[in-house]
Order: sequence, then structure tokens, then C-alpha cells
Amino acid sequence: MRLLVDTNIFIEVPLNQASARQARALLENPKGHESFVTDFALHSLGLLLFRQRQAEVFRQILQDIIGGVGAGVVSLTASQMVALPDVATTFKLDFDGAYPYSAALGHGLQIVSFDADFDRTSEGRLLPVDVL
Repeated sequence: MRLLVDTNIFIEVPLNQASARQARALLENPKGHESFVTDFALHSLGLLLFRQRQAEVFRQILQDIIGGVGAGVVSLTASQMVALPDVATTFKLDFDGAYPYSAALGHGLQIVSFDADFDRTSEGRLLPVDVL
């Protein structure tokens, strides 16, 4: 299965949040799935962690994502981003939902996320336990 791993999956582990165990299990054992992350997710993680003065955590996440998990990075072109307002309106998403949804759709990926907002989309989402 080709998976788009949402930002919240990656952030659970270093911040030791409620679903860190599930997130870690997915990241450490992708079970033959091909994993991807959006460039927007990486930028968001960097923004959040740098604000919290945790730049080294950001470096570790990047090493884990790209080196450990072997995740590919996907993005949207400027011309593809033109449709984001329509996607956001249709599914009642904000930018951080419309972007990964559009990237997943455009690259033939299924979203793995703890964010229930994706349940309103035509593609839905998977939880880490669904792919373990």
C-alpha cells in the first residue's frame, strides 16, 4: 500500500503524545508499505519544533523519516495549489488538510492520520492500526 503519513503521526513520538505508541509502531515497522510525506508536513514540523527551540528534534525526525522509514517527499505545484480553496470548501478543511488531501489524491496515496477531518473527504483516512 502507498501511504501518505500525516504530520501528526510524526509529531506524536518526539512529543510523547497520547498516540505515540501507535505512531512509533507504524514508523518503525511499515510492513512493506511505501511511505510518503508532504513537503508541507516537513515545513510544519520544522516551524513547530524551531518555535519550541527543538531544532535537534527536527533533525532527528528528518533522519528518521528519510533515513529510517525511507519515506519519499511529495508536493504540489503552484498550478495544483490553485484548486486548494475548492478542496477546502468542499470538504470543510483548512489549508493543512486540503494540501495533504490533494497531494495524496494526486499521487495515488492513502492518508494515514489521527486527524478526523479527513473522514469528511471522499477518500477518508486510515489510522496506524489499520495498516499495521
